[in-house]
Amino acid sequence: MNRRLRARQSGFTLLEMLVALGVLGFLVVGLTQGVRAGLTMWGAQTRRVGETAELDAGARVLRTLLSGIPASPSGVPGAPGATKIEGRQDSLAFVGDLPTGLGTTRRADITLELAQGRLVLRWTPHRHELSTGPAPEPIETELIRGVERLDFAYWGSPAPGQPAGWQEQWDGFNSPDLIRVRLGFAKGDRRRWPDLIAGPQG
Repeated sequence: MNRRLRARQSGFTLLEMLVALGVLGFLVVGLTQGVRAGLTMWGAQTRRVGETAELDAGARVLRTLLSGIPASPSGVPGAPGATKIEGRQDSLAFVGDLPTGLGTTRRADITLELAQGRLVLRWTPHRHELSTGPAPEPIETELIRGVERLDFAYWGSPAPGQPAGWQEQWDGFNSPDLIRVRLGFAKGDRRRWPDLIAGPQG
């Protein structure tokens, strides 16, 4: 009799098994939900870091290009180092030094503009001599995607003797004192672009 009682007490009852399985089920569900939430947050953080990295890289490229614009102090066409700058509110074209990524630069005809919701850099090798041959096809590089608005502004005096201020256009062989770049993104886009202001070389 005692032997049968001890054998019965050493096992689990059906109720105890059901309770144990229920607790285990709750633990598994909680663990699954936690892992899913963690993966979602990790994915969102990865996307956010990627967007920020793209903006940082684009800002570095723009600052390098705008700061490297050469111009003749005299502004005389044909003077050593004189290059024409064609600045509009939505585009900027100039001759400048384009980094090659190997620690060197190459002279290039550079255009910055908005194309199909992207801030793009278009360039062709600069020709120092006149040529009758066909112009080479420009090489396009995407700097920042998802851009809805691009605004350039140019600080300087529009004519000798006139006060300096922000201009919407700039044409000539003298570089402006400062160039401002503003980007606007679509509604709901959480990215923010503080005004980038760079001073070309004088």
